[in-house]
Amino acid sequence: MLGIHEMWLFILSGVLLNITPGPDSVYVIGRSMQMGWRGGAAAALGISCGCFVHVAAAAIGLSALLMASSTAFSILKLVGAAYLVVTGLQMLWSRPVLAAATHAPMRSSLRRVFLQGVFTNALNPKVALFFLAFLPQFVAADSPHKPLAFLTLGLIFICTGTLWCLVLAAFAAKAAHRLRESEGALARVNRALGGLFIYLGIRVAMLETR
Repeated sequence: MLGIHEMWLFILSGVLLNITPGPDSVYVIGRSMQMGWRGGAAAALGISCGCFVHVAAAAIGLSALLMASSTAFSILKLVGAAYLVVTGLQMLWSRPVLAAATHAPMRSSLRRVFLQGVFTNALNPKVALFFLAFLPQFVAADSPHKPLAFLTLGLIFICTGTLWCLVLAAFAAKAAHRLRESEGALARVNRALGGLFIYLGIRVAMLETR
């Protein structure tokens, strides 16, 4: 169907990649500890939307442009790195809001968490190149429906990843129920997440131009 082959292997590989600990997992767990399951879910959905940007880009060939054009790659790399570092510094300097606060700040915080997840992935050229390298392995070279095949595979990968992140969010929120009542503990989590964003920004900035 659509020139996709070895679907079982793709799903298995995707699940193994999704459950491998990484920055996305740390971000979801950290937000769950700070804001409960809703915070972790917002982070997970934001990450998934950011990944979809790269899946769509791979389907229409923009990821190939990043690989072929050193200028385009460098621009996206620097923009992404700057966003991550600035976000990390803001998290280091900000004072966390307890989940017991009013509903309006909570809704605002959830939107911010969601958007951070989106931009963290959407502005990371390494994610774009991952999808460009991973998806074509499971699509026949002579398939007349390559864009649709890429979208199908990408959505499957995103769905399994989202489910895993939601499970992580639920477990982290339950385990950290008491932690969320302590502003000092929340501040430490916030600083840890800020450090993670700065680390990711530095790593993105150091990616080699293709």
